[in-house]
Amino acid sequence: MTRLGRAFGSLWSSTALSNLADGVLRVGAPLLAVSMTRSPTLVSLAGAAATAPWLLFALHAGAVADRADRRRVMALANAVRTAVLATGTLLAAMGLLNLWVLLAVVFAAGVSEVFADLSAQSVLPMTVSREDLTRANGRIVSAQTIGNDFVGGPVAGLLAALLPAALFGAPALLYGAAALLLTGMRGSYRAAPAGPRRRLRADIGEALRYLWSHRFLRSLALSAGLLNVSSAAYFAVFVLWAVGDGSRMGLEPGGYGLMMTALAAGAVLGSPLTGPATRLLGEQAVLVGAWLTSSLLLLVPVLVPSPWALYPVAVVWGVTGAAANVLVVSVRQRVIPGELLGRVNSAYRLVGMGGMPLGAALGGVAGEFFGLAAVLAGAAGLGLVAVGLVWRAMPGRISAALTSTPTLSDISRSP
Repeated sequence: MTRLGRAFGSLWSSTALSNLADGVLRVGAPLLAVSMTRSPTLVSLAGAAATAPWLLFALHAGAVADRADRRRVMALANAVRTAVLATGTLLAAMGLLNLWVLLAVVFAAGVSEVFADLSAQSVLPMTVSREDLTRANGRIVSAQTIGNDFVGGPVAGLLAALLPAALFGAPALLYGAAALLLTGMRGSYRAAPAGPRRRLRADIGEALRYLWSHRFLRSLALSAGLLNVSSAAYFAVFVLWAVGDGSRMGLEPGGYGLMMTALAAGAVLGSPLTGPATRLLGEQAVLVGAWLTSSLLLLVPVLVPSPWALYPVAVVWGVTGAAANVLVVSVRQRVIPGELLGRVNSAYRLVGMGGMPLGAALGGVAGEFFGLAAVLAGAAGLGLVAVGLVWRAMPGRISAALTSTPTLSDISRSP
């Protein structure tokens, strides 16, 4: 860790703690909701409250990340999350926590998460050299996976059984510690010197034009969006294919949990391997290979509905997903000019993640009318379309993009 510098060490430590808090809150909020209502629709609102801020505030958070000191935005966002969750803890301890208060707390924490995450992704290139971005992102993704998937969920389950109010209290303490760790990042992390103030809408519009005018980034965002629609549709119904006596695979719930553990283990394995793989094979081969492999493997549980095939496939899903994530984030950080990084990242993530609720809904509806196998196979096909889209835009463009940082006017004139 020290070879990447003190600033990165502070950022990594803060990220590790905040993602552990994210994992506890992500699992803990539905557990609290279930203790208040047995309505599936009302319980699902806890997940919606956590994800809705990305659709509502991503573009604004990106603009703020480009205007302000990114470290301070992260610290303030973590401090706000601490205050919000501490209030929720106090209300829970007093017996005043109900479903609507729960949703308000989760939504407010989600808004702060959008600002914190976009600033963190944009500040990373300011802490390490361009040559170290892939390695640094690999370590960040590993910390995120361990906190969110390996540790956060089990901790939430334990707290739910022993002290439910701590499902808010523990994340509050972790977010507070994450804010304090950021003091180790010395100096200014403002993208550009303060200049004449423009309207926020103008800043957001500039980022949207940049993303749409850059052929490779546009194709990358659209491909990521299609892949997320595919994944959301697939896993919205996959539990019905895999779990229960009437399912094709016949897994017990614990077996399904083991699959998720295998996927997380693959992600932890794949993150640090991305750097060596790209040096050996090149960015294009790793990205296309990871996405292509992941999409094709979606067909394995359909063709071979056996747990013995599922678990190794889940590990490979984790490896390829983490590798592609590390590489795509690193490429964006190298291609996009620093003064636009927060805004263009936010626009990219809006396109990339915005289709996930739609994909989940489509998967459920299509499963009702056409059957589960059709949804799973169709999701794999959509993933292959996404791979083809980015492959067509890729030849000769990653290497060119990595050697320059074009301005908005340059990109606007490109074919």
